Amino acid sequence: MKLFALLFFVVSLQASTIHLAIAANVSYAIQDLKKEFLKQYPEVKVEVTLGGSGHLSAQILRGAPYDLFLSANMKYPQFLYEKSLAISKPKVYANGLLALFSVKKRDLSKSLTLLKQKDIKKIAIANPKTAPYGAAAVEALKNLHIYKDIKSKFIYAHSIAQTLSYSLKAADVGIVAISALYSDKLRKFQTPQHFMQIDQKLYTPIKQGVVLLKHAKNNDDAKYFLSFLESKKAKQIFKEYGYIVP
Repeated sequence: MKLFALLFFVVSLQASTIHLAIAANVSYAIQDLKKEFLKQYPEVKVEVTLGGSGHLSAQILRGAPYDLFLSANMKYPQFLYEKSLAISKPKVYANGLLALFSVKKRDLSKSLTLLKQKDIKKIAIANPKTAPYGAAAVEALKNLHIYKDIKSKFIYAHSIAQTLSYSLKAADVGIVAISALYSDKLRKFQTPQHFMQIDQKLYTPIKQGVVLLKHAKNNDDAKYFLSFLESKKAKQIFKEYGYIVP
């Protein structure tokens, strides 16, 4: 009995926890990423906090004890690095893509110009002030010169994940992260009846950045997770969820 207690104590000392702050669009891929990482490091506990990149960055500024930050852009990781709250230079782990999504079957061949139709009364979109995908969506609409015509229809969400929720329940259509549409829950919605990738030329590439945070200075497992994100297996998982990987 004493030997068992001693062994449990030693294992407990060796085990560690990684706290990840993750942009909402990665919520669909993170479970597969965790599963693959834990094959190599089964003793590590991985805890995930999801949210809009701007909100997570603000939490980190206020001292939230996260070890890694996977943002939906490079702006916030770079800002944290310049503030000495990140101890690794920001790196791009994936490029995100936008999609126009509708629960109801529609002719989406017109892509974003469809939004001008009178039967489209509510459009879900992420808050462009705090969510990089929302900013990219607004940029695309402005480049098509239809933003002013349809902005009164917008239902703003805090994050791209909440945008999807609104698209499923409260809006006629939504501009979402294409990664969501590769999740098990939404694979039943097929292109082109339910979603269509938005032309990448209409918006600045959504380069998603990751940084190791100051809180992880002495956490080797967090450093291993950062290295894992650059592995072939991790990149393959991102590809399976519709991302473009560097």
